[in-house]
Amino acid sequence: MVAKKLSLLASCALPLVFTPSASAQAFQVGQPLGNINESGERVVMSDNVKVFGGFHFAESCTFDPERNLLIVMNAGEFSDDAEADGYASLVHPDGSLHTAQWLGAPGNGPELITPIGSAIRDGVLYTVDSGFVHAFNLQTGEPVSSIRVPGAGFLNGIAVAADGTAYVSETQPGELIYKVTAEGDSSVFAAGGPLSRPNGVAIDNDGRIVVVNLDSKAVVTYERSGELVRVEEAAEAGSDGVVVLPDGTKYVSSVRFGSISKLVPGEEARVIAAGIPDAASLCYDSVQHQLVIPMNPNNALAFIKL
Repeated sequence: MVAKKLSLLASCALPLVFTPSASAQAFQVGQPLGNINESGERVVMSDNVKVFGGFHFAESCTFDPERNLLIVMNAGEFSDDAEADGYASLVHPDGSLHTAQWLGAPGNGPELITPIGSAIRDGVLYTVDSGFVHAFNLQTGEPVSSIRVPGAGFLNGIAVAADGTAYVSETQPGELIYKVTAEGDSSVFAAGGPLSRPNGVAIDNDGRIVVVNLDSKAVVTYERSGELVRVEEAAEAGSDGVVVLPDGTKYVSSVRFGSISKLVPGEEARVIAAGIPDAASLCYDSVQHQLVIPMNPNNALAFIKL
């Protein structure tokens, strides 16, 4: 996808690390679906009702196994005058909506402008948004930190290592991978070939960084030192997202060509699903053992049982 609503703050020369203070106004997340009844009380929607939809340019997802819920990042409106209309939704594993605007709802904590990639690590939800790396408490939704990446262009995918270091792709104009520490220090981790408009990022089972590319089939793996380990290929180019399963199998979504590639170590990649419109940054649901694929302007999710 292309950038929009880039924050002017992201062009500043100095990094910014925001940590909420104890005196900050009480934080509230959006509430599960419900309505006000005749007595004036808010009632949560009955368990025998299912609602589907509620997305606005669904860009990425990640999975919280503790609550058995998907977290879907919605990038919002794509226009020059669009404001902070991005948000995160909570979604049941069957695709039905739990909470329409869990984060980014008006008046509920920090604004989300264009949340794109997302990741979970050790009880923290991370997302990249208009030159920033935001972190939230996964259970409460409370902000943990907000780190500006100085000089960054369009930040897109994100993966987070065990020590809290984030690896973030800059799809344009620089074709870079940034390394952003939990303390707020950022540096260029990788640049140039074989990167070609890098997009989705993941951490494999050995703690290595895996990157897929929008303008090529290359699936690139780096050591945390920055050393290039290997270059594999997805079945089709136009890659948006990548996940790595416990057995080392990789799945890659092609936003351009609507396919999902399966890469088994030592084997040639093959397409396991095709014809998915705008197959964006997928996630893996480890409880239901399924892939979930946001579908960008289609405002929908696709599900593939493995």
